[in-house]
Amino acid sequence: MNLRNMTTTALLAALIAISGSFKIPGFIPGTEFQLSAPLAVAICAVYGFQRYFIAGVIASTLVLLLGTQTVLNVAIALLFRVVIGIVFYLGGTSLFVIVIAGPIASFIARLAFIGIIGQAGWIVIFAAIPGMIYTALAAWPLTLVLRRVRQTAERMLTNVV
Repeated sequence: MNLRNMTTTALLAALIAISGSFKIPGFIPGTEFQLSAPLAVAICAVYGFQRYFIAGVIASTLVLLLGTQTVLNVAIALLFRVVIGIVFYLGGTSLFVIVIAGPIASFIARLAFIGIIGQAGWIVIFAAIPGMIYTALAAWPLTLVLRRVRQTAERMLTNVV
């Protein structure tokens, strides 16, 4: 891995970690929306699963070390990342797949959470629906922004070097 790839991965990890600390509150307690979800979908679509997953593991390690998330939060986040990778592997990176990847990953992560805690059932999934909608709406515009950032950075690198 060269210096440029390491720097890009580190920046993506920082984006994931920082955006994960911002949440938009919902009308009902427990329905808050974590801003890192649509950003995660966009990063995977633009930079590929390998770089996204590595950046996600770094971000998860960072927030775990900082004490802002628990081991359970990190495990659920890792499952979310794997499911996004599977969705993109099976469906490609079309608009439709980018829009549905986050909600699918969130749904499966919530099912795993229900399996781990053994209670709360569909209430956990119901509480996540507003966040799933926000993720579906925000993933495509964020993907367009990240694609433009990546293209501009690559263009600048070729013209400068």
